[in-house]
Amino acid sequence: MIESLHSPHIARVKALISSRGNKERAAHGEFIAEGLQCAREAFTAMQGPIVKTVYLTESGNNRIAQVGLDLSNAEVVMVSEPVMAAMSSTMTPQGIISICAVADNDFTKLKANGNSRFIYLHEIQDPGNAGTILRTADAMGVDAVIVSPGSVDMYSPKVVRATAGSLWHVPLFTGITLNQMSEQLPTVKKIALSAQGSTSLLELSDLPDCVAIFGNEARGIDALINSDVMQVSIPMTGNAESLNLAASAAIVIFHLSHK
Repeated sequence: MIESLHSPHIARVKALISSRGNKERAAHGEFIAEGLQCAREAFTAMQGPIVKTVYLTESGNNRIAQVGLDLSNAEVVMVSEPVMAAMSSTMTPQGIISICAVADNDFTKLKANGNSRFIYLHEIQDPGNAGTILRTADAMGVDAVIVSPGSVDMYSPKVVRATAGSLWHVPLFTGITLNQMSEQLPTVKKIALSAQGSTSLLELSDLPDCVAIFGNEARGIDALINSDVMQVSIPMTGNAESLNLAASAAIVIFHLSHK
């Protein structure tokens, strides 16, 4: 068991979750997932990131045993509670930290099947929004989430936590420009959520393959609008002037998943 607070294992984990962790994650193709839920999804899912190393305290090991997870495909390292506290980015660690390999998804192999539903996030900055949208996409059976350059790091600790394990169920493609997406999926209908949209979301029906585009929280999607993008709005009958991005995306994704 590792008990030293000067252990290089702590430095390895802290480098991946620090304020400069995006560079470390990109350089090594690794990210951190904390807690039982992420571990359970990672070790039982048939796709997604692979767990390389799991750090466990005694209490964390007990949680793993209670749900019967088989960790034999990963390196397991036992650590003391103080070491786990030094590693963790949460206030109340569950005693489980996994180092995972970023999934090697090949965007050139992504295809539409006639009824495909894709999500495109353009320069989204809030990790909570990004993670929640990916989680909603998982719940509604979206085929893939595509993320533009300049967006929040989808493998940052806050995003990973917000996905609540859905990172292991939805193919994720990052650093993809709108032009690249259009070239790879030329026949897919583009729908962009906009407060100025002239088409109500409720008017959409019998949709073929489509991609829902969500823009930056502050700037929206003005820079994305062109002739082949349909602007849609969410009709609201109450007093609120607007919805936050994650809530708006959830409504759109739910609607598209049933059309």
